Amino acid sequence: MGYSEQRRLSFPKDFLWGTASSSYQCEGGNMQNQWYRWEQQGHILSGEHCGRAANWWYAAEDDFAFAEQMENNALRLSLEWSRIEPQEGVWDSAALERYREMLLDLHRRHMVPIVTLHHFTDPLWFVERGAFTLQENVSYFVRYVEHVVAALGDLCTFWVTLNEPNNYAFQGYLFGTFPPGEQDLGRAFMVLRNLLQAHVAAFYLLRERSPQAKIGYCLRYHLREPIHPHSMLNVSVARIQEQLFNWSILRAGESGRFSFPIGSLLAEIPGAVGARDYHGVNYYTRDRARFDPRRPTAAVGRRFMRASMPRTDPGLDEDIGEIYPYGLYRVLSSVYQRTRGNKPIYITENGFSDRTDRTDDHRPAAILAHLAMVHKAIREGIPVCGYLHWSLTDNFAWNNGWSIRFGLIELDPVTQIRVPRRSASMYGEICRANAITEEIVYRYAPEIVDTIFGQIDQSLLV
Repeated sequence: MGYSEQRRLSFPKDFLWGTASSSYQCEGGNMQNQWYRWEQQGHILSGEHCGRAANWWYAAEDDFAFAEQMENNALRLSLEWSRIEPQEGVWDSAALERYREMLLDLHRRHMVPIVTLHHFTDPLWFVERGAFTLQENVSYFVRYVEHVVAALGDLCTFWVTLNEPNNYAFQGYLFGTFPPGEQDLGRAFMVLRNLLQAHVAAFYLLRERSPQAKIGYCLRYHLREPIHPHSMLNVSVARIQEQLFNWSILRAGESGRFSFPIGSLLAEIPGAVGARDYHGVNYYTRDRARFDPRRPTAAVGRRFMRASMPRTDPGLDEDIGEIYPYGLYRVLSSVYQRTRGNKPIYITENGFSDRTDRTDDHRPAAILAHLAMVHKAIREGIPVCGYLHWSLTDNFAWNNGWSIRFGLIELDPVTQIRVPRRSASMYGEICRANAITEEIVYRYAPEIVDTIFGQIDQSLLV
């Protein structure tokens, strides 16, 4: 069969193709938030510092040009609250003007700016007031959102209020790997509840000021499966973990109430019903779970990955995970079913660590396999409307520092030299075609061509 007659997986006409990023990981030079303090306290496992990061505060437009060359029609970036309000009630007009320049540049390149209002970082003054541990502090976040929409609302019609409130709460207040480094399950869920309340309040403010905008937030979905499927203890632990860290939070965002037993301890979130225009899905991997009574903060379970499974390069604090494309389809299906298909779905993050000492050897196949799962979901009627790859360039990966690399574009943080990877070229071809074609798969990952096009069970994609 010639390529003129090639097989292809085509995506909807208005599908959004792009990349995702966050301010602290890309901008550099920020000393006003809790992550900078966390660095100075020596918590970055690589011993590195964010420094200039990807230098976006001064030259983000150079990387936007790469995205334009890939014919991306969307780009997700976040605003840094600690730049905009470095002291309580003090607003930095120069910071807002810089963000305005970035958004204008994206418009000139015909890319939809998808603007995240909170991506893990808090101003130091807000932290000193207790951050999201206190319900009354939600008003500070809403005041910030009000200021932002007044200054930038004419340039943004797609808002992400919060990035991964579940990850922020659990990593910072349960596992202790993010600031402030606490380990308290009850406190973690209180923070999570207050974050969801912050989203609801921000949603109604944004809806009033920008009636036509898309407004929502994104959750991190992390699948759990029992290490021994015939062990009732392992099965129970996997179900409990998945319920606590995924589905109870989705339910709370939809209904205002957490699942039992957490719901009996937390106040209802008023106004939550209907307070989103879309579901944002961040998906990377799955874990295996084993019962372990010595780990009560992890729902009496221990995480494992099978050594035989293909995986992305590990970080320093955890193994980033196995490459499990079918999991993305499972998450999309579950979100659709659990919410009765009431909103469109956007994949707001999906990516793969591939260090620079390796030649982008697994990322092209991983991207193709995950996109095949997106296409499968769309074909079955699930309203997936966009895909944002994490990330455009290598960036400072939180407590892993520069030890893991997610970028389509390789970045040397010292010299700031960029080198597009093979996966960047491939992703650009997919975006231009609005499809996965047989030619693309043969050139970048010929070993999975038959699986991609359904000749072999797609659940076996690796």
